[in-house]
Amino acid sequence: MKVSGGPAAPPAVWLLIDDRAGNRGQCLGVAEALGLDFRVRDIEYSTLGGLPNGLIGASFAALTGPSRVGLAPPWPDLLIAAGRRTAPVARAIKRRNRGATFLAQIMDPGSPGAADFDLIAQPTHDGGPRRPNGISIIGAPHLVTADRLAEAADQWRGRFEPLARPWIALIVGGSTRRRPFTDEAARRLGRLASAMAREAGGSLLVSTSRRTGAAEEPLLAAIDAPHRIHRWGEAGDNPYFGYLALADAVVVTGDSVSMCCEACAVPAPVYIYAPDGATQSKHARLHAELFEKGYARPMTERLETWSHPPLNAAQDVAREIAARLAVRANARGQRA
Repeated sequence: MKVSGGPAAPPAVWLLIDDRAGNRGQCLGVAEALGLDFRVRDIEYSTLGGLPNGLIGASFAALTGPSRVGLAPPWPDLLIAAGRRTAPVARAIKRRNRGATFLAQIMDPGSPGAADFDLIAQPTHDGGPRRPNGISIIGAPHLVTADRLAEAADQWRGRFEPLARPWIALIVGGSTRRRPFTDEAARRLGRLASAMAREAGGSLLVSTSRRTGAAEEPLLAAIDAPHRIHRWGEAGDNPYFGYLALADAVVVTGDSVSMCCEACAVPAPVYIYAPDGATQSKHARLHAELFEKGYARPMTERLETWSHPPLNAAQDVAREIAARLAVRANARGQRA
């Protein structure tokens, strides 16, 4: 999507990227949806990074020295960031640019300073206050687009052919800071997914993640349907996008907002595995919203044939940024 009605020269765009992989994917997804050239500004936090934003203020105080080097003029016209800890940095950049930088924030930046942002894209499942400068989005923006899926399908087509269809992608996350992925939960997932594949006469395309950890072994031991397995960190190409592109259905664990939303980017049936008590309340709210709107269903042993529109909030956020940049540009043109 191109920004229309804006200045003659495309705006200079920065992405403020920290150590959270989910934040990175959200920023990149929105930037790609905008269709503008952008520069990534990687940042690392010092020991002050855990302090409340109110104590840090609009400053670079919570950044390491090397992180500050790339944050220098010429300042961007548009800055895209995600997550609470990036907010002080984004606000500092806008102040140093005398208010000229358009700040687009994914997820609520917290208080104080929320009014400094020109757009806050708030996932409905996060709860929290609705800001006058905010819009509501379903889930998290991401990088799973139709073009990327088509490219992955071309790359991986033919590699799974020995396996009987339907192909069911099994995308496995794992433990989070507040919820462990237990051996028993892993075994139950392996049994349920296997039962689904056997009942449908198909096969599993399995991918584990860094957070699967020690639960990987009981999970894989419980799988007794035809399968292809990609273990986290193993050598060779990662088939993740290939799985999503070619699978006839997707099963995903509910511990990751990003994984659930990426799974829902494909129109195939999506099933979320989230045993009671295994996920945080905000994740449970996301699952309920995906179920209600028809993007996903709770995990069962039976594969049903259904479809849904692809889900990617990146397009919604990019569209809103483009519209607001155009309004700003028109206002400046009228004042000139």
